[in-house]
Amino acid sequence: MNQRSLAYEELVVGGVRHCRMRREGDPEPVCALEVVSFRQRFGAVAVAAEGIGGVETRPDCRREGYMRELLGAAVGGMRGRVAVGFVSEAIEGAYEQRGFVTALGDGELVVPVRAVERAAGSEGGSAGGSSGGEYRVREGSAADLPEVVRIFNSAHAERPWSRVRDADWDRRVPQGMWKPGSELLVLEGAGGAGGTDRGVAGYALLRGRSFGDSVRTLVVHEMGAWEAAGVRRLLVELAARCWELRLSSFTVREPADSLVGRVARGWGCAYRQRFPVGGGMMARILRREALVRELEPELRRRAQGYPYEGAAVGELARGVLVPDDGMLVRLLLGHWSVGDAVVQGLVVPEGYEGLYGRWFPGGGTPGLPLPHAHVLDRY
Repeated sequence: MNQRSLAYEELVVGGVRHCRMRREGDPEPVCALEVVSFRQRFGAVAVAAEGIGGVETRPDCRREGYMRELLGAAVGGMRGRVAVGFVSEAIEGAYEQRGFVTALGDGELVVPVRAVERAAGSEGGSAGGSSGGEYRVREGSAADLPEVVRIFNSAHAERPWSRVRDADWDRRVPQGMWKPGSELLVLEGAGGAGGTDRGVAGYALLRGRSFGDSVRTLVVHEMGAWEAAGVRRLLVELAARCWELRLSSFTVREPADSLVGRVARGWGCAYRQRFPVGGGMMARILRREALVRELEPELRRRAQGYPYEGAAVGELARGVLVPDDGMLVRLLLGHWSVGDAVVQGLVVPEGYEGLYGRWFPGGGTPGLPLPHAHVLDRY
């Protein structure tokens, strides 16, 4: 490959940065990818970030190193704009050489229909419970999405890997003849602490069905409610749908420590989680000092009153503490705890044990929720 014959270009359309590599004398790009911008939570603090997606190379141009050149140019551009980058669905081995590390496990709840029925029956046949008021479930529309966004942002306000959604968010998948779309169910009724009477009290975004779909499954891409009573009502509705499909269980892609996860665990469910060694959902620190400065309020929150020395943040930013960037981003996102990192070779300086334990508790602990990437925020 003659690198001098290559030209890199970027074109921003609808907020998405289209990056391409062109070869001299060739009218079509040899490879392309997309870079999207968003705000990603590392806990209670969200930072500006960019993510790589839509990666493709022309079949006749594969295995010639063009994508390697394109990734290098795209990541260089990202570094000038943000301090951290992500890949939501990476192929194993494709991004590691560019400094990205797998930093998230993928998990989901599996809820047995019988467990929902038993639990609802023990509450006198009312999924809402004594404090839930009256609820009804209806088909949702685009007009309901601002309230759905409000519930989502409240439910995951401190969850690493979750995206900050704007009021005009709409990542629902349109349905095609051979492509399952998204179906929105909305819960109305007593909205609880965050909702309004007869307003949107909860929601469930389902993977829809398409013509010719012979696989009988029910998958909930995400789900949320202001109160546990609303979650219970939605689970009962989903269990009823399973009866119509002759299904014994359904899947909810929510973290185990969310409100939905806690209700489902109390009723009896399985939580399946996979930790890929490479590929999957990956992250890379692009500018370490800038990222640590942005996350200093989050580090203070996690310190929880521990005698805090401002010098420690500076040492973390300069690489004196946790020198490896890949290890640091895993710790900051809660994919690893300090104990996990020690097993992988991290050396904790004498006198820093308490501070490290609070800074890097790992997800699913009182100081930091379980990291989770919602399906409809992937790219």
